[in-house]
Amino acid sequence: MTSRTRGRACLAGPGLYPSAPMSNRPLLPEAKLAPHVAEAMGDFHRNVIEAVQAAIARDPLVVVGMAQNPFVKRVRQALEAAGLKFTYLEYGSYFGQWKERLAIKMWSGWPTFPQVFVRGTLIGGFEDTKRLLADGSLQKMLAG
Repeated sequence: MTSRTRGRACLAGPGLYPSAPMSNRPLLPEAKLAPHVAEAMGDFHRNVIEAVQAAIARDPLVVVGMAQNPFVKRVRQALEAAGLKFTYLEYGSYFGQWKERLAIKMWSGWPTFPQVFVRGTLIGGFEDTKRLLADGSLQKMLAG
């Protein structure tokens, strides 16, 4: 596996996403990247990606967000109202740490915050979490 591998396996380590589907989002083919570019992409804020990976491997419910974002605030409030414990990782605000957040977006493929993970699986953002809470799916995912 190279430093730029498709899907969620990139930087994930063995077994974290054994059956992650390939994204249907168009990506520049790895063969079209100069070796130094592929290496730079793999190393781009690797410590941030590793911190997120460690949290989602360790904790059943993780919210990755940023300060001042109303959707991050709403998802946290919804989870708290449902009585669910979660780990919250915050990376800056609209005024800082945008490169760290970009690294997370590049890794996950999800374009916005919050990014909510249940048992290591990205379930989406606020609207997705709200829907899964409303129909009881999120609670079942955490129980199973």
